[in-house]
Amino acid sequence: MHNFEDELMCPICYSIFEDPRILPCSHTFCRSCLESVLQASGNFYIWRPLRIPLKCPNCRSVTEITPTGIESLPVNFALRAIIEKYQQEDHPDVIFCPEHYKQPLNVYCLLDKKLVCGHCLTVGQHRGHPIDDLQSAYLKEKDTPQKLLKQLTDTHWTDITHLIEKLEEQRSHSQEMVQGNKEAVLQYFEELTDTLEQRKKSLITSLCDVGNLINQEYTPHIERMKEIREQQLELITLTTSLQEESPLKFLEKIENICQRVQVLKQRPLMEVQPVEIYPRVSQVLKEWSKTEIGEIKKALIPEMKLSSIRMPPSWSDKKVEFFQILSISVLLILILFFCQYVIAFLNDISSVCFSEISYQSLSNDLHDLKNMLCHTLYLLKEFIWKNFSLKI
Repeated sequence: MHNFEDELMCPICYSIFEDPRILPCSHTFCRSCLESVLQASGNFYIWRPLRIPLKCPNCRSVTEITPTGIESLPVNFALRAIIEKYQQEDHPDVIFCPEHYKQPLNVYCLLDKKLVCGHCLTVGQHRGHPIDDLQSAYLKEKDTPQKLLKQLTDTHWTDITHLIEKLEEQRSHSQEMVQGNKEAVLQYFEELTDTLEQRKKSLITSLCDVGNLINQEYTPHIERMKEIREQQLELITLTTSLQEESPLKFLEKIENICQRVQVLKQRPLMEVQPVEIYPRVSQVLKEWSKTEIGEIKKALIPEMKLSSIRMPPSWSDKKVEFFQILSISVLLILILFFCQYVIAFLNDISSVCFSEISYQSLSNDLHDLKNMLCHTLYLLKEFIWKNFSLKI
């Protein structure tokens, strides 16, 4: 701080003068500071009407003041005017106290190692702390930067530099590992995606092939049936139009239409045979879902095929089959009765026409034939009961 600014400071509170009062010795102090000095001297002039002695804090000269106290001292108007003008101007090189308005930081607190203002020393938190003026504090701390530079450039900081380089190297290496892992993940899932896409395309292709087989299986028959239906509709139209024809035209066309109707009705109708797709995709996907992700490349793509489904026979077919079996049963029954008749006949003529041995052998054969026919009839009866009892 400049010397001019030092002249504006009270030598007691180290703050800018407030209500400056001048003593007869020409020294100026703050009014509040002089009152504090007067109270500290023990001269309680409030109770004594006589003049009260006041010792100047600078030159120690004694001044007698009236019982009205410090108020009787003259105001240093010139100094107060200078202070007011100073406070109205901007001073960029002056730092003011953040706690006390317009009070510059012009004193150095030795205890807290910081700049303070006069109010901080008298009424603030630094009251009673040891202090020093700015110039003295500056001279004492002037060599501190060199000591700090020496501390900041020793081997400790070299070790820190090496540590930083090592950490950066390790970070770079770790980041390279992470980047490599990212690339490996991307490549893995790209290959997996390609494999799944190939499997999907193969399955779709196989299903498309099956769809083509289905078209080849059904389309010709559908077209043939559509052709028959179109001919039917055409004949219906012709038959309907005959009712409006003249007798001559009617007789001319009727025979041709009758022949076409007969031919159309005689055209054989195909027997619908449903087909089954084998294997089913749901089964394939169910098996694939059990496959480990690393083995998906080995998953086989099955060849889709069509297989005919055997339909249960219609009642007309069963009816024919029933009468065939019934005929066989009647024939077997007749043979059975014939065997019984032959056995009874042999019993009557056994002593005349056959020897005992021959008769016994023939009788055993006929009995075996009878048992076999009875068993066959029993099986036929069970078959008829199971397959035809609900329909008859």
